[in-house]
Amino acid sequence: MYGLIDCHCHISAGDFDKDIDYVIESSKKAGLLALLAVAEHSGEFEKIIELSKRFPGFIFPCLGVHPVQGIPPELQRGVSLQDLDSALPLINKYKDHLVAIGEVGLDFTPRFVSNDTDKDCQREVLIRQAAVAKLLDLPLNVHSRSAGRPTIHLLKEQGVEKALLHAFDGKPSVAMEGVRAGYFFSIPPSIIRSEQQKLVKQLPLESICLETDSPALGPEKQVRNEPKNISICAEYISKIKGVPLETVVEVTTKNALRLFPKLKSAIRP
Repeated sequence: MYGLIDCHCHISAGDFDKDIDYVIESSKKAGLLALLAVAEHSGEFEKIIELSKRFPGFIFPCLGVHPVQGIPPELQRGVSLQDLDSALPLINKYKDHLVAIGEVGLDFTPRFVSNDTDKDCQREVLIRQAAVAKLLDLPLNVHSRSAGRPTIHLLKEQGVEKALLHAFDGKPSVAMEGVRAGYFFSIPPSIIRSEQQKLVKQLPLESICLETDSPALGPEKQVRNEPKNISICAEYISKIKGVPLETVVEVTTKNALRLFPKLKSAIRP
């Protein structure tokens, strides 16, 4: 019997501080085998590592610098090289614990980028993190909001072979470029209310993984998303593709284990 894997989750978010044990327990009851805890900035690296030690064999850490920095509702901004410089020593310190470098990527949403210099800075930070991932032989866990095509093109230019594009909002035709490059795409519970349904129809199941992006991208807007909602993604993909739920669970879990081989030591599906 296969279980589910949440390939992109912000379990270190403050939203979970008060009831983390309940959140983890309820996700296990929902069939979750493991979750990948992604980072956005160096300030949460230690917390993610601690959570992975507190829930060994269930929470797997990914460290990286997100293209957007600053905590809402404060003024958010595009990433700088200084943000990356403060993160690299910690990534190196914990390199043996990591299953991926992430969350990294590009975000060309107009409120975060006002000119080409901002975009170039994001590109440089991504290029450097792609080099780190290659050096450590780790996949990338990638954000690409309003930047689907530039992100996939940059990954290909940099020779990235192992990447997960989470909550991809680009055109399905652009996503297929990523499929041809061997990249995977993870689908969150917000699929039930989003344009991503078109993407799921076109993507081969062999290129799909599951995610929650908790506490964001839940089935309901403005309601805290949790890892237990991972089953919603699988059920909806099954419905859209017209294949049995068991097939979706089995194939997406195999895909996750192929992309993130360090999970295999803890998971025996």
